Amino acid sequence: MLNTVNTELLHRRFKVMGKSSPLFYERPLQLVRGEGVWLFDPEGNRYLDVYNNVPHVGHCHPKVVAALHQQASTLNIHTRYLHNNIVEYMERLTASFGEDLSMAMLTCTGSEANELALRMARFCTGHQGIIVTDFAYHGNTEAVAELGTGFMPEAKLTKRVKSFAIPDSYRGVSGVGEADLADRYVAQVQQAIDEFEAEGIKVAGMLVCPDFANEGLLTVPKGFLERATALVRRAGGVLIADEVQAGFGRSGKHMWAHQWYDLTPDIVTLGKPMGNGHPLAGVVARGDMIEAFSQQAMYFNTFGGTPVSCAVGMAVLDVLVEERLMENAVSTGAYVSAGLRKLQQTYSLIGDVRDLGMFFAVELVQDLTTKQPAIAEARRIINLMRERGVLISTIGVYDSILKLRPPMPFQPEHADILLSTLDEVLYLVSQVANG
Repeated sequence: MLNTVNTELLHRRFKVMGKSSPLFYERPLQLVRGEGVWLFDPEGNRYLDVYNNVPHVGHCHPKVVAALHQQASTLNIHTRYLHNNIVEYMERLTASFGEDLSMAMLTCTGSEANELALRMARFCTGHQGIIVTDFAYHGNTEAVAELGTGFMPEAKLTKRVKSFAIPDSYRGVSGVGEADLADRYVAQVQQAIDEFEAEGIKVAGMLVCPDFANEGLLTVPKGFLERATALVRRAGGVLIADEVQAGFGRSGKHMWAHQWYDLTPDIVTLGKPMGNGHPLAGVVARGDMIEAFSQQAMYFNTFGGTPVSCAVGMAVLDVLVEERLMENAVSTGAYVSAGLRKLQQTYSLIGDVRDLGMFFAVELVQDLTTKQPAIAEARRIINLMRERGVLISTIGVYDSILKLRPPMPFQPEHADILLSTLDEVLYLVSQVANG
């Protein structure tokens, strides 16, 4: 599917956005239409979307589009006026959490949500220090860029952030057995707390994605997150769970990824899939924290949580239930995982397959024993997949993990296309690797 690259449009983009503004794929892809799990280019070629979690219930879902149109053509104000949509949506949203997480604030982006969570954590604890992994990404504002230990320059300069090694059961820690991995990672969290104490900063909280998605959709050593959270709370901090990637039922059996653990966060941040492409995000937190913070901060967002945004958000929740998409994440997710593990038996490039509902990570290695990351092979695979009409990406410290995160309506017939195409591409790449 070697479609034509629109070089004229590409050069215009360079002039107004700069040559370093990120683009997917070696041959940039121009898209003009989306429907369900499919995307279309100007030439009419269609691409199976196995990457985008923003169109959570499918690209341009008619019910979501209709809700947006109806409310936008009636009234659009902000949250300083009473409106039923705003209250009803926040009631429905908070009802999907544990009873301690009873109040919400709405924003436009996940970055805003994470920044608001940081402000709240620091205000309520009186402390400044935040603990994250050493390959974290939580958004683009200056405050959350401080947390971006993966690739943000601000993270190298801040004194308010400390990190611990990503809790990776596959790669582990040299010389540490599997049974002791949790102890090692927990000890690193304690070390961060101790360093903050010694510097007179003190810990305000720990911010993690419960699925550790950017780190590679990790399989976390059992008990690690619960124990690390207990240490943070004992030091006077709180737990912030970033559910931007794994929330809204993507993990299948639970609405929220943190519900897989034996803990309840103090603050949860939401984003991308919340509005199915409409700019809707937010913070759900303990009621006492929101009340205390609001009394002093008077948080207000002109475009966060408008009646239009809330109508869209309610439509997304409706579709999740009506189309039984969480159940689909379990059944189709298992189907995809089984297919990926079958490919793992054929190709030594695949070192590990990890899954969480409708979210999959395929870790590529040059050698199964040394686990040396297959960086070039991963890059080649995503580009070959794109040329064959299947869109995926990469994640992880080495960018050597295939990231598969399709819209929630993804079905077994779509999985068959993904798996057969990946089989073909893995064969080609393996032949090159083997000379």
